[in-house]
Amino acid sequence: MNVLHISAECYPIAKVGGLADVVGSLPKYQQKIGMNSNVVMPYYDTVFSQNNAFKSIYKNTLLLGERVINFKILKLENTNLGYDLFCVDVPELLFKDYVYSSDDTERFLAFQIATLDWILSLKQKPNLIHTHDHHTGLIPFMMSQSFKYKSLKNIPTVISIHNAQYQGWFSHEKSHLIPSFDSENAGLLDWDGAINSLAAGVKCAWSVTTVSPSYMEELKQKANGLENLFSHEDTKCLGILNGIDWNVWNPETDPYLHKNYSKTSLISGKKASKKWLCNKFGLDVSKPLFTFIGRLVHEKGSDLFPAVFEKALNENDISILLLGSGDKETETQLETLKSLKNFNAFIGYDESLSHRIYAGADFLLMPSRVEPCGLNQMYALRYGTIPVVNAIGGLKDTVIDVDNKGFGICHDGVTVEKIVHAIERANTLYLDQKKYKQISKKLMSIDHSWDHSAQEYVNLYQSLIL
Repeated sequence: MNVLHISAECYPIAKVGGLADVVGSLPKYQQKIGMNSNVVMPYYDTVFSQNNAFKSIYKNTLLLGERVINFKILKLENTNLGYDLFCVDVPELLFKDYVYSSDDTERFLAFQIATLDWILSLKQKPNLIHTHDHHTGLIPFMMSQSFKYKSLKNIPTVISIHNAQYQGWFSHEKSHLIPSFDSENAGLLDWDGAINSLAAGVKCAWSVTTVSPSYMEELKQKANGLENLFSHEDTKCLGILNGIDWNVWNPETDPYLHKNYSKTSLISGKKASKKWLCNKFGLDVSKPLFTFIGRLVHEKGSDLFPAVFEKALNENDISILLLGSGDKETETQLETLKSLKNFNAFIGYDESLSHRIYAGADFLLMPSRVEPCGLNQMYALRYGTIPVVNAIGGLKDTVIDVDNKGFGICHDGVTVEKIVHAIERANTLYLDQKKYKQISKKLMSIDHSWDHSAQEYVNLYQSLIL
């Protein structure tokens, strides 16, 4: 079975969020179970692109309305990723040092059109095309509706929704940029008076997946305006929990760690990592260390962090360390909080530091308002770090509260009071060192690798291929 994943992100080539981690891992694990699973993505001006060799395997021009644009398909020469990587090189639109910008309509339309033009040229077509999020949401529409791609209409398509808050809206005035189709079917593009790339993907794909079962159910109640669509398309919707790459996220072999450790050496390994972190950021190693890693956006509950951290630090004998960036006002407030004892923040992102935080932290905070799956809590579990989460989406599917014979701290709702209360519960757990250490060891036995999830996708693919 030949499967082609089409995505705006893929780790380690270009990463903004969890989408990149999924697309960078799932094909590798599908290859392990006998599939030919590969990735196509835009060619960006990233460190990875600068430091790796690509060869041109196809070149042509695409039409974006009346505009003629040159493009190439590049193939990564080394095979270290575990699958073949193809990049769409549209220099004037895609070769930037960023993934997303304020108006990406033409950028990602060009990417999708170039990808389909290339697929048309292939002697051996994919057996199935797997698209990811709104950036590739028009591919199922174009394959089924655009006259140019009618020979591809019998290839099954899957769209995976990693975050339904972002939908790729643009005006019907730009519909001429899409390769021509029967105007009577323009309704497939529309939602609430605009072209909605994600809605079009949901309508036209053969199957729709989300990255956790609970998130799929939540979308029928809260999906930034698409609730009725998900309810209507329920029969072709499926929630499959993401996995994590156990080779990348492995405390026994992780090259970023100050000291590697296994389940049997967890106590000494985490102690060494915590000592390194506390020394670097001026924190007291004897106190429980709470951390946050991620984007400072409303979905993550980060707008409450300044108030939460100040209150939690005043009422508990703890330390807090944050790694993230996003909302500028929140960043400024967090910088001001550095004057507080036992708090520090690294504004930005550092991959090596994130690994060291997972290893050295006692608790990971994830008070998300929206969390389709969440990978950070799975990374934390892998490193023996207890997650403190709002019980929604994938967090609900992966973290069981200690009071229910589980291994995490869960709260219901995102307010300053509820988050601080969860931190207080975690602090109480930490003070019971025997129970705390038992739970930490238990975490490392929980298997959230891609093996099971990759097979679930294969089962789905097989059900669609005629």
